[in-house]
Amino acid sequence: MTRVAETTSTTSEPAHEAPGPQAARSGERQAVADTTAALLTRLSQQTDPTERQRLVDEVVLLNLPVARSLAMRYRERGVPAEDLVQVASLGLVKAVHGFDAERGRDFLAYAAPTMTGEIKRYFRDTGWAVRPPRRLQELRARMAQVTQTLSQDTGRAPTVNELASALQVDADDVIEAMVSGNGYATSSLDAPPDGESGSWADTVADEDTSLASTPDRLALEGMLARLPERERRILAMRFFADKTQSEIGAEIGVTQMQVSRLLSRALRRLRDELEADSGAA
Repeated sequence: MTRVAETTSTTSEPAHEAPGPQAARSGERQAVADTTAALLTRLSQQTDPTERQRLVDEVVLLNLPVARSLAMRYRERGVPAEDLVQVASLGLVKAVHGFDAERGRDFLAYAAPTMTGEIKRYFRDTGWAVRPPRRLQELRARMAQVTQTLSQDTGRAPTVNELASALQVDADDVIEAMVSGNGYATSSLDAPPDGESGSWADTVADEDTSLASTPDRLALEGMLARLPERERRILAMRFFADKTQSEIGAEIGVTQMQVSRLLSRALRRLRDELEADSGAA
């Protein structure tokens, strides 16, 4: 009889269930918040630089998961996730230095907008491969919000004129802002063009180094025109046809020594005229 009573009493006691994952995470967040608040209070009262830096490091390390979580919201937008985490972490450090513990205990309510602002500023200032003017960046940001609203209302993508009307700007400004988005991420020159072989670099013209000598060539052209015809012919065969002096002599009916003297005389005349022109300039 006693044994039954004991059994009944044991089975009738309410069971204490373990907290669920959500409750556990909530408890962890509260513990982090409480520890952060305590550290920031000590930081506000500390005057020793070394101890202050140690407290700052503790707060930053304690809240780094929040910085990473905020950074991951902006992943897959053309910027490496590691860079975004670093930017958010920098915002966290700024938030720690700028937080006033006497004005409130909710550090994350202050730090989260600071970190988000740093990430958005990073996208605005350094995320562009070809950075457009500030007005186009701001217009693109407004267009993204308006596009979402209009798409929900109409069930389709808004037209350029609809966007211009909603934003109260010209349609040309909307088009310019859309085109500026092409400068956010550029293709590699080593990448093959669409539907073609090779690379974009193959389609880029090489630098024409001969352009620098154009003035000299034009000046030389006029001087050559003033030479006797036979000397012009000898110069052309020697320097353009790459013939030897013997081959030139056989072609025009003179000896190799005569060709040598004619070449020397023509070149000396050209050199003297070039030096005279250079001195006059």
